[in-house]
Formats: sequence, C-alpha cells, structure tokens
Amino acid sequence: MVAYKRPLLGMRHVQVILIFLNITCLYIGRLNVGVSVVALTNSESTNPNFTEYEWTLTQKSYILSSFFWGYIFTQFLGGYLCKRFGVKGVMFWGSLISGVASALTPLFIHFGSWQGYCGIRVVMGLAQGLIFPCIHQHLARWSPPAERNRLGALSHTGIECGNVCAMFFSGMIAKSSLGWPGISYISAGVAFVWCAFWVFFAANNATESRFIGDAELHYIESSLKHNDDYHKTIIPIPWKAIWTSAPFMALFVARCCETWGLSTLQAEIPSYMNGVLDMDMKSNTFFSALPFLAMWCMSYVYLVAADVILAKNRLSLTALRKTINSLAFWIPCATLIGIGFLEKEQKNLAIVLMTISVGVNSGATIGSSLNTIDLSPNHASILMGIVNTAANMVPIVTPLVVGFIVKDEESRSEWQIVFIIASVLFFIGNCVFLIFGTAVSQPWDADDFLQSPQPELAIKPSPKEISFINNKKDPAESLDR
Repeated sequence: MVAYKRPLLGMRHVQVILIFLNITCLYIGRLNVGVSVVALTNSESTNPNFTEYEWTLTQKSYILSSFFWGYIFTQFLGGYLCKRFGVKGVMFWGSLISGVASALTPLFIHFGSWQGYCGIRVVMGLAQGLIFPCIHQHLARWSPPAERNRLGALSHTGIECGNVCAMFFSGMIAKSSLGWPGISYISAGVAFVWCAFWVFFAANNATESRFIGDAELHYIESSLKHNDDYHKTIIPIPWKAIWTSAPFMALFVARCCETWGLSTLQAEIPSYMNGVLDMDMKSNTFFSALPFLAMWCMSYVYLVAADVILAKNRLSLTALRKTINSLAFWIPCATLIGIGFLEKEQKNLAIVLMTISVGVNSGATIGSSLNTIDLSPNHASILMGIVNTAANMVPIVTPLVVGFIVKDEESRSEWQIVFIIASVLFFIGNCVFLIFGTAVSQPWDADDFLQSPQPELAIKPSPKEISFINNKKDPAESLDR
C-alpha cells in the first residue's frame, strides 16, 4: 500500500483562495450602492461631469434595500441546485449574472431612473443568493475535518475585505474620470476575471480536479470517510430531521439574532450619532471605514487564535465555537447599551465603542456561521440556504422597527429602546446556542439515514430514489459520519 504524506499546501487552498476572492467580488458589487447613490444624487461631491438625479429619501431607501428583495428568494434554490448539478456550475452562473447586472446598471439608471436601478439590483440579488449555500457545500467537499475551521474562516474573511474595498475604492472611482458609472463597470470587470479563474481552477470535489496530486487527493478523500460512489450519489434530504434538530434550530436562532444586532450596528448607529451626538460619520471616509477595518483585522486574530487552540487540543471544536460566539455576541451586547448613554462631548468614545462592537462581532463567522458544515457536511448547502434566507430577511425588518420606535432622531430615550432590543437579541441568541448548539455531525447527515428504521424522521422517497436505494451497495459498507 502506498504511504501518502499530508501535503502542506495544495489545491484545497486554491479553492479557498477562489472562495475568498468570490466573496470579496460579491460584496464589492453588493455594497458599492451606498457610494453610488451619493454620487448619483450629489455629483458636486464626486464628479460633476456626470448626470445628477433628484431622488427622494424614500426612493434612495428602495434602491438600498432592493438587492435583498431578490437575495432572500434564491437561497433554497442555490442549496438544491449545487447538490443536483454541482457547485462549480452554479457558482459560475451566479457570479457571471451578478457581474452582467453590475455592467448593465448605468444603462438601467439612464432609461429607468431609480426604478431601473431597483430592478437591476433585484436581479443581482437573485444571482448572488445562489452562491453562499454553494460556498458551504464546496468547503464541506474540499476541507478535511482537521482543517475545516481554518479553511472556512479564511475564505469568509472575504466578507470584511469586500466591505473595506467597496467603501474605499468606490469613492475613489466616483471622483475619477470614470465617475459613478465606473463603479459598476469595474465591479463587473472584477467579477468577470474571477469567473475565468474559477472555470480554470475550480472542481466540484478533489476527485474531479485536474491539478491535484495523489497525496492530497488521498488525504482529503480518506479524511472525509464516505462511500466510493459518494460523489456520484444524490443523497435525499431529511427535511423533517433537519427542522426538528435542536442544534440546527439553535444555529438558526443565533444567526437571526446576530444579523439583527449587526444590522443595527452597521445601519442605525450612524443615524444615532448624527441625530443625538451631532456627528456625521458618513462625511468622513476614515471613520466610516474604521469599524470594517477592525472587523477585517479581528477576523484574522480569531482565525489564528482558533487554529492554535485546536492544534494544542485546549478546547474541543464545540467549546471553541461557543467561546468565540460568546465574545462576538456579548461584547457588542454591552457596548450597544453603552453607546446609548453617551453625551455629545464623548464622540471619540462613541467611535471607539462602535469600532470595538463591529470588530469583535467578526468572530461570529467562526463562532456560528460555519456551524452548518459541522452539523452536516452532506447537507451544508441546504442548511445554509435555510439559515441565510431567514437571516437576510432581518435587515429588511430592522429599519421598519427602528422607524416605528424612533420618531425624533434627536431623542436619546427612543434610540435607547432600539439598542436595548438589539442587545437582548444578542444575549438570547447566544444563550440558545450555548445550551443547544454543537459542532458534532448529526445522525441525519449519514448517507443512508433515510434507510434507517426511523419512520417518524423519514420522508417518502420518490420512485427515482427508491430505484437508487434498491441498487445501492450493502449499507454495511458505508462508514459512520
């Protein structure tokens, strides 16, 4: 028997780099709308040589939220399609359509004004909604369990990178000779370049890669412990078992609570600082970007710390996730309340607390976001589709709740209610995750789970699935996941 040495670097790291770059590209296209809207409605602040539009605050809010109108509807579809047709094709088409939507944005604005802008943003949201479930499935297929936390966390730092790039570079482009249309064109170009690299280097799994070595292939496939025909098998989805799983529902609650708190930090605190503390952060690029820079830096601090702790066996993966998630949830829980009691003379402290809140919250990626892969590598895309659908409805609801509570932006007491609600949800969400959460693979992740004698947890298989089950090898050959 050939002895294979574990390769230090390989194609699994290329896949992670591709995912990192994909997330960065997606977030640049998603978040540059904030700068674009300013440039479109106030050309004197960027480049006066381009058309300026007179849009109301309500119309601007429609533009800013329109991406999510499409985004929430394709999460489930993305999870299903990548299991049915493979991650490579779905991610390619999702990213390509998103890039095309970005390239067509100036044209839609020219002919359709703010309504056209909303329409093309909905299309972009529909395309990007397919992708994150695919990312989690791809990580599950390419990451050996011993490296899953490291590779998953590293790929997701593209979120923070995309935030920073969208904020810095979009402003620079808008002020250049390219003007506000250049923001969309460059975002599209970046997406198209990524698609070219993805087609050349990506593979649905290690066995399909053209560039992987024998040692790395054996290392990945042997560590995943699955059947020989695993990559050719479409495993039935145990829907009832998923929805009645306490660890999954704990993750579901935690992610929704975290999104509520983070959306409050990102979207509402600048309005509070402007209204109550008389401080316009949006006019200062550095202070606006500072929380996201802190978030990006802290994501690597968490990554290195988690890697060291796991390597030295100081904590189990479950204990590590719960510890980091507690930091990511409960520190912002405290700072949010603190911000609500600051005076106008304490603006610097407000910036510090906001930066700490957003920076520390980056630990939620390692703490709970990657937990979908822990619970079920086989169904990671489905779990991500469910969680991401619910979580991305929250940013649509949060502004409505804030608008209902805050009638006067200069009223400290009204804003304190908003912050208390976010803090309570941060606290409760993590408590639920601490009690019921786990990083242990669940029984319903097994390849042959729906063949087991648990009729109350099984779904009725289709004729095609029945035919597959009848022709399948002896279940004894399957390895316990």
